[in-house]
Amino acid sequence: MSRADETAVAITGENGPMGGLKETAIRSVFFSCALVTVLTTLGIILVLVQGSVGFFQEVSIVEYVTGTDWSPVIQPRSFGVLPLIWGTLIITVGSALIAIPVGTATAIYLSEYADPEVRKVIKPTLEILAGIPTIVYGFFALSFITPIIQRVFPETGTFNAAAGAIVVGIMIIPMVSSLSEDAMSSVPDDLRNAAYGLGATKFEVSTSVVFPASLSGVIASYILALSRAIGETMAVTLAAGMHPQITGNPLEPIQTMTAYMVQIGISDVSVGSIGYQSLFAVGLTLFAMTLAMNLFSLWIKSRYREEYQ
Repeated sequence: MSRADETAVAITGENGPMGGLKETAIRSVFFSCALVTVLTTLGIILVLVQGSVGFFQEVSIVEYVTGTDWSPVIQPRSFGVLPLIWGTLIITVGSALIAIPVGTATAIYLSEYADPEVRKVIKPTLEILAGIPTIVYGFFALSFITPIIQRVFPETGTFNAAAGAIVVGIMIIPMVSSLSEDAMSSVPDDLRNAAYGLGATKFEVSTSVVFPASLSGVIASYILALSRAIGETMAVTLAAGMHPQITGNPLEPIQTMTAYMVQIGISDVSVGSIGYQSLFAVGLTLFAMTLAMNLFSLWIKSRYREEYQ
């Protein structure tokens, strides 16, 4: 057998029964890891559904999805989830107004303008933000962002929706910038060179060639970042408060679905009570919202993906 044949056999693992057993074992390990993730997801869904059954046996689904008053513990009880959904949407939209433009501009700079050495420093530094515990962001909002808002608007309380939206927006900037930059960097240089050959400027190439060509990946990064904002817990709990209400004033306190789950989880509500069961109903609602956004992200990526040879 030639040296090339020996190398091919070593690479493919076709070196007898032991090689076959090794490949089978490796395949089994990888399959088991993939199966764990699937079973975990199914387990979460099962727990949420089982916990919500008792809640919806006592509370009408119509009342739950259309009610505008949320008070599941204090009498008189009411179970309209719209205030929690409204608070979640305020945080999500507010954070998007910050993270999407800043993150996109950062991605364009890193992909098209930054020198390789600068990029090696800035991108890891940005991604450090994603590793900071969310409770630290909450304290940052209380000690830094809220005092700034109060200087401009003295009537602002300690807890307010604006501080929550700002701090969550800062928190998801790395997700937008990193994923968008990866999508832009995957655009072939041939497209850039063709545009330069036609006399386009750097800005025109970045905004009219690279950005549209990477649009599917960029939009997917937006949706994933917003899903992260929807599921944020401790930062909004500390910054935005725990007052469920439907208000258009971002200077007032609100409560998100995740903040309510924290509140009820650390309270002395007895297991099996309607208040405790509402925890699963809200969790199921939150899971459905994030699942829908993630599925939408996958559809966007598959629908508008650009393939280059």
